[in-house]
Amino acid sequence: MAGSIFGNMFTISTWGESHGKGIGVVVDGCPAGLELNETDIQICLNRRRPGQSPFATPRQEADEVEILSGVFEGKTTGTPISLVVFNKDQRSHDYSQIASYYRPGHADYTYDSKYSFRDYRGSGRASGRETTARVAGGAIAKKLLETLGITITAYTYAIGPITIDMNQFDVNEISKNFLNMPDSTSVQAAEDYLAQLKEDGNSSGGIIDCVVKNIPAGIGEPVFEKLDANLAKAVMSIGSVKGIEIGDGFKVATKTGLENNDAYYSDGEKIYKKTNHAGGIVGGISDGSDIFIRAAIKPTPSISTPQQTANKSFENIEINIEGRHDPIIVPRAVVVVESMVALTVADMVLMNMSSKMENILKLYNR
Repeated sequence: MAGSIFGNMFTISTWGESHGKGIGVVVDGCPAGLELNETDIQICLNRRRPGQSPFATPRQEADEVEILSGVFEGKTTGTPISLVVFNKDQRSHDYSQIASYYRPGHADYTYDSKYSFRDYRGSGRASGRETTARVAGGAIAKKLLETLGITITAYTYAIGPITIDMNQFDVNEISKNFLNMPDSTSVQAAEDYLAQLKEDGNSSGGIIDCVVKNIPAGIGEPVFEKLDANLAKAVMSIGSVKGIEIGDGFKVATKTGLENNDAYYSDGEKIYKKTNHAGGIVGGISDGSDIFIRAAIKPTPSISTPQQTANKSFENIEINIEGRHDPIIVPRAVVVVESMVALTVADMVLMNMSSKMENILKLYNR
């Protein structure tokens, strides 16, 4: 299977299936000397771990990561870093009935069309469990960026029709509720909405916001490796994401140039912007202001409500999907979005090192 490697200089190669022996990732291109241990990675994995709330799949996985290579005496060696998380709570028999038909909203039909074969146990590589590897790799990218003062924060902006009140935004609130919402006043309404959907055997979509702070101006490669283009690819590669916006996104279509342009000003030493409609990226290159990304997440397709589909014998049938599923994927996907953004930014920061002669001369002390 092609398509399991991401990045140019800071790369990840993920492997494994939902109901296989484990999920893993090989991270290549991480500079030597970065302090790293399994706890650094585990903190991020715990944020996407299943079974932690009434609105997540009850599958019980500790998701304990093991570092197999690339770290010695607590620091990266510059060689490939191999990470593995072994699966502990597979119930493959829950999925045996779906081998003969195609679930609406899942990749069953498209995988069969491409390979004439598919691992139907929890969707195999198409399962959200594959994102475990992305989060493990993203944890390393985030630690690398933190050494440069660059921080990345994602959170739940909306669950179904319930959106947070930005006037009540509190970053410390994100980790205090099951839904990863930074507005405590919206949590109860969202929980009530999800509880009703769960009772009805239905599911919900939502929106995740992500903000990159303290990124310097000048990051991004013109034309085909633009920062916003690569961020869009990274976030859209997450299976549940169906749309992405940078900055004001689709709102720009209703604005005039005067309304949309971000005016510059100087304090005599540095250039700033009065507004940030562009979301921190102009011409595919960071402008030094916060980068703002918004991702639309589809409802979990595995629902117990009866649905219409077809089977491999070309018969029209009605199904009720059984098994353990999230009534909403948004809260657990928050750290996945954060990780993919971190991987992209880390990759492009490293790519930027060769953009000027002065950088090269500095590096080699010439």
